[in-house]
Amino acid sequence: MATGLVYHPDYLRYDFGEDHALRQVRVRLARDLIERYGLLAEAEEVLPQPAGEAAVARVHDADYLSVVKDLSLHPEGVSYEHGLGTADDPVFAGMYDAALLHVGGTLRACEDVASGARTRAMNLGGGFHHAMPGHASGFCLLNDLAVGIRSLLEDHKVGRILYVDIDAHHADGVQAIFADDPRVLKISLHEDGRYLFPGTGSTDEVGTGPGRGYSVNVPLPPYTRDTSYLYAFQEIVPPLARAFRPEILVSQLGADGHALDPLTHLMLTTETYEAVGKILDQLSRELCGGRWVATGGGGYEVTAVPRVWAVLFSTMLGREIEDALPVEWLKECNRLVGSVPGEKSLRDQSHPEEEAHVPRAAKRTVDELRRTVFPLHGIA
Repeated sequence: MATGLVYHPDYLRYDFGEDHALRQVRVRLARDLIERYGLLAEAEEVLPQPAGEAAVARVHDADYLSVVKDLSLHPEGVSYEHGLGTADDPVFAGMYDAALLHVGGTLRACEDVASGARTRAMNLGGGFHHAMPGHASGFCLLNDLAVGIRSLLEDHKVGRILYVDIDAHHADGVQAIFADDPRVLKISLHEDGRYLFPGTGSTDEVGTGPGRGYSVNVPLPPYTRDTSYLYAFQEIVPPLARAFRPEILVSQLGADGHALDPLTHLMLTTETYEAVGKILDQLSRELCGGRWVATGGGGYEVTAVPRVWAVLFSTMLGREIEDALPVEWLKECNRLVGSVPGEKSLRDQSHPEEEAHVPRAAKRTVDELRRTVFPLHGIA
């Protein structure tokens, strides 16, 4: 049961324009870097189909889907009421079909893992965690993660899903859609919403009704580095995961916490992403029989994102890959985006002397969650 890498060349049709921050060429470069490292010899590349409208309608309102379809055919229009035509989410021809394909990729990953066809799968083109039932938000037209999770719950009767989101932006869409659902434990580590879109994700957002305690937010201050991030991750995620005992792990692996990212203010290196990947690998094996669905997500420095996702995919395979970036990939990167990683190395150069301790802000966040959320899960 080879690990699946879900990818489609038409992911690049999700195109907000040359001047937009989201450049889907990063997804192609990630896929090609994974191939150049020989990882597809141990995995299986999976070509997804667009999601069916019935699956998407489980999450998104009918009137919103109708508007997205109409504007796809008439891209000169806007619908500010639905978040379409804004600077973040400009209208483009064919956007409905482009979004459906990305949702289909995450659905395929979920279906393969839930059915037992494979143990693990990563949809490089997924991770659109901001989209709400009735409007677009933050570069996200349709919430592929919510559609995938809904399918796991309803089609495959999965009883407990652990959702871990490491994008620098709060997973507000997924949180809102499953706010009252105790079958989905949602943990989001992100830059504090006081400094970054979407402005949400504080520690007191813990879910509603029967879902109280099943939304867990770990807001981190700007300039959080590897040591502080990994401290917060290790102190929060494994204890809650072990108390919850999920049947499947679903993770959004946004790369925009990287120090080079132009839109965020975290200072993470590939060291953090590799460590996080290994922790998730261990937890999925310990708690879920290895079952793990992953998606991409944010990331706006196009030479950093492929490196981060290649490192993370290698952890899904349990493989260590060398630092030297393949020469042919460097040529492709230069040809497609006009630049290459400065050090021409997969991993960033580490500077442990820059943060020898965990700042008080990170400790306060962890202590607050231990005080308020841990008791709801029976953790002393």
